[in-house]
Parts: sequence; structure tokens; C-alpha cells
Amino acid sequence: MADAPLRRVPGRLTAPPPGWTTTSDVVVIGSGIAGLTAALRLRGKVEKILVVTKDVLAAGSTQWAQGGIAAALGPGDTPAQHEHDTLVAGAGACDLEAVRVLVNEGPEAVHELIALGTRFDHDPDGELSLTREGGHHRDRIAHAGGDATGAEIQRALIAAIEQAPEIEVVQHALAVDLLLDDAGGIAGVTLHVMGEGQRDGVGAVHCRAVVLASGGLGQVFSQTTNPAVSTGDGMAVALRAGAALRDLEFVQFHPTVMYLGPDSRGQQPLISEAVRGEGAFLVDALPEEGGNRFMQGVHELADLAPRDVVAKAITRRMNETGQPHMWLDARHLGAEFWERRFPTILATARSHGVDPVTDLIPVAPACHYASGGVRTDLWGRTDVAGLYATGEVACSGVHGANRLASNSLLEGLVFSRRIATVLPDELRPWSDPVEDTRTAGLVPGSVRRELQEVMTSRVGVLRSADGLAEAALMLDKVAGAAAEEVSQEAWETTNLLTISAALAGAAALREETRGSHWREDFPERDDELWAGHFDAVMVDGETTLAFRPAPATDHLVEGATP
Repeated sequence: MADAPLRRVPGRLTAPPPGWTTTSDVVVIGSGIAGLTAALRLRGKVEKILVVTKDVLAAGSTQWAQGGIAAALGPGDTPAQHEHDTLVAGAGACDLEAVRVLVNEGPEAVHELIALGTRFDHDPDGELSLTREGGHHRDRIAHAGGDATGAEIQRALIAAIEQAPEIEVVQHALAVDLLLDDAGGIAGVTLHVMGEGQRDGVGAVHCRAVVLASGGLGQVFSQTTNPAVSTGDGMAVALRAGAALRDLEFVQFHPTVMYLGPDSRGQQPLISEAVRGEGAFLVDALPEEGGNRFMQGVHELADLAPRDVVAKAITRRMNETGQPHMWLDARHLGAEFWERRFPTILATARSHGVDPVTDLIPVAPACHYASGGVRTDLWGRTDVAGLYATGEVACSGVHGANRLASNSLLEGLVFSRRIATVLPDELRPWSDPVEDTRTAGLVPGSVRRELQEVMTSRVGVLRSADGLAEAALMLDKVAGAAAEEVSQEAWETTNLLTISAALAGAAALREETRGSHWREDFPERDDELWAGHFDAVMVDGETTLAFRPAPATDHLVEGATP
């Protein structure tokens, strides 16, 4: 197919000129597992490292990860089996070499995380406690604090950062735009810093490399499991600088997010897949109303099918019954088990008036994870010299059309280690930023809710040509609104618009159903026409989508029979 241009959005964000300047060899944007791992692994290899985070160090998505981190760590498990499950979940859109990097380097990376001080759960015999989640045929999910894995990993990483005085941390700082040199490579980044004394307001960090580890785009949608900081900033910054974004249409909706009512917005409570891994199951009504276990017969793994399968099944059943949610029954696990294995989820559910020990939990799909992002190679390099990306902001090729449960923390860990291996030898000479001639612009923060609602209703779990066309018209309307003043809310909303336009455009062009991309008007997967990837590239605000054919990769791997 020919390249398809999208509506025009700002080529850079309107912002005051930098009021202060500093330097650092490497700037790491983001403070989750991906960003802090990159910074710690670069320590001693480059002279100066600056970690920038939009809130405080612990405010990103990592701390919210409940289920755990997947790796072939248990008896009888192998990287080949982990590879098999990852490829099947990815619905033919994974990069085989990237998956092999992940599963083969994963066990060592997890053991290094343990050596750093991460306290994973162990069984009575002292062995690492492993559980199972959707799409996995083996128990290979290491967890901590029952259901507080991300929080424990974040704690250990922050403790290590605090013992590394050579790593400078700037909190409450939004990355506005990248600064480029006359060759189009990285020369620095502009930041807006709040409450940092001499660094208040917009300033510039001149640097030789930038590592993007800024997380996902969950706030594009009205309901998400992502924290408020997940506004797609890193993806938008990279796109405006000339890096390609890949697979944006593959947004994973977690099937079991606690339903809080039709008017609830923003971050919603996640009911981890690990709850189903321990035996919970989905029903379409309360027991006294004759609830049925509707996942039986839908997939060989039933309630533990890959997330796209479960999310679609829940949405179909909601449409058939006219109900706004389904139910998760985990009462049989008992109070003692809930308190030991899932204390965080138990407390959260009870705070919303539901006791999982005695009550069924109302659940519905909500935006959870962006499988796509800034396109990278196997070492985290992007199309822009000196720009690297890792974690959810990146598209390494690992997740394909649907991320396998608990592969996200592992991806950030493995590919950040890889970046730290090559970046020191690839540091570019210091260069001066050239004058930024990209067209500046900004939409008002007040349009955010309108944007989120159209993305949820037209570009969410259910998609069709008509709905996507309506979304395009609405996004055009939003893009035509001009902000009267510069603010963080306006910057974030402009980033959300930038990513929404590319995401909706790719979803409209991909006329098939694959993984987490579900087209009601094209309900079947079509490898003949759509095995491959959509890449988005921007030149001064004009984004173009191009399809790159690639062979499907969800074939069975020799020796990996579950």
C-alpha cells in the first residue's frame, strides 16, 4: 500500500526559550525498571548521567505491576518454551530475534535483579515461588509481596540509585522536546522543571545521548490501569524528532479491571491475571442469577487464555447481555490465601466496597499496555543518532500484537542492559543544537476529556471503519483548537493528540483482526495482506503511515511444545 498521510499536529511544542542550561553525557528520561536499570548499568561507563522523571522516582508504571516478572526460572521450563508462549500471544507480529533475546537473557537479568536486593517470594523450601498467568503453559512468574512485585522492584532500584552519587536525579520534570544537531542527531533535550530552585521552568540539557524510558500512553483512553503520568510524552517527543513509531494500533486492554461505574475516569484498580492463575474464574452473572463460566470452550486455556482473547470474550458477552461488566469469582481462594497472596488487591477492592473473600468482583476491560512504541533494533537504538528507547515507550518487537503477561518488566530489564552494553562506545561527540524550525503549536488541556472519550468509544476494544472515521473527524476538531497559554496540561494533551492521531490512523488502515487489534468489520486475521507493521514517521507535524510487510512469527518453535 502507498504511504498514508495523517492530519497535521504540532511539529514541536510551544514553550518559552530555555532559561537555564546544564550538561550531561547521557540523559535517561523515566524512572521505572527500564530507566533506572539503564542508569545503573551505565554507571562507571560514562562520566555523567542525569535521570529525569515527570513526578517522583516511584510514580511510574513499574510500581503498579502486580503479577510479576516472567522468565524460565523453574524446573522443566526452558527459554524455548517461554519463546513459544510469547510468539503465540503476539499473534504473528513479534520479531523472532527480539523474542529470543528476551527469553534467553531473561533468567540472568532476573538473577541480577535479585542480587541488587529485590526480595521475591519463596516457597517453604526456600525456592523461588513461581506462578502462572494467561498465555503461559508453565509456572514462570516470579512475584514479590504476593501482588506487589513492581513496588518491590522499584524499591530495590531506588535504593541502588540513592547509593550512586554519580547519577543525578531531577524529579518533577517534563521532557518538552529533543534538541537536534545539524546532522539530525541528539544534541540535548528541553525540560520543564517544577520546584527545583535555580532550575524552575523550561531549561535545556545539552547531552551526547538520550535514553527514553518514559512508559506508555494509557491516558489516551478514559479508563486505564496506567498512572496519570502516562501521557505518551516519550513517544511524541521521539516522533517529532524523526524517530519511527511502530505497531501503535496494538494496545492491550487488560480484561479484568475493577469496574467502578460508568462515570469513573483515569487510573482504575487492576485485578491481576495472577488471580485467575491461582484459580479464579469469570462468570456472566451473579450465582443467584444463574451465572455461566463463559470462557469454557472459548480457548484451550479458558480463563487463562491470552489477554486479547479474554478481553474480547468479556466485551462480546457484555454486548450480548447489555451489562456494563462481567464478574470474577475468587471466593473459593479463602481469606487466608487472599491475605497472603494478594494483600494489595484485597485492600483496594475492599476500599471500593467489594470483599473478594465473600463477593464477586465486577470487572471490565480497560487500557493497560502499549505493545507498540518507538521502533528500535535489538540494542535499543532508534532512527535518530544518539537516541535509544527501552521499556513500554519502545517497540523492540518482543510483544507483537498482544503482550504476553509479565513480559513487560522483563523487556525493560533485558533491553536496558543491552543499551548499557553498546551506548558507551557509541557516544557521539558534543555538538551544538541547531535552530529549531519545526512549526510550534499547542492544544488546550481542556480538550483532553473529549479526546479520551472518542478514543475509548471509537478506537478502544471494538473498532470499525465507521467508528474510526468518526474518531478521525473528532481528532481533526481537537487539533484545530489552539491553547491560549502554555501549561503542562496543554503539553501533555498535545502529546496525547499526537499519539492518538497515529494510533487511530494505523487502526483504520489495518483491515483485519489480530491480537489486541479487533475490527468488527474485518473479524478474521489476514496474513496474506497484513502480516507486517505500520510505521509512523513525522516531518514538521505531518505524520505518514507506511506498511512494512514481515513474515508471521507465531509458528511453533522446535523443542518448545508446552
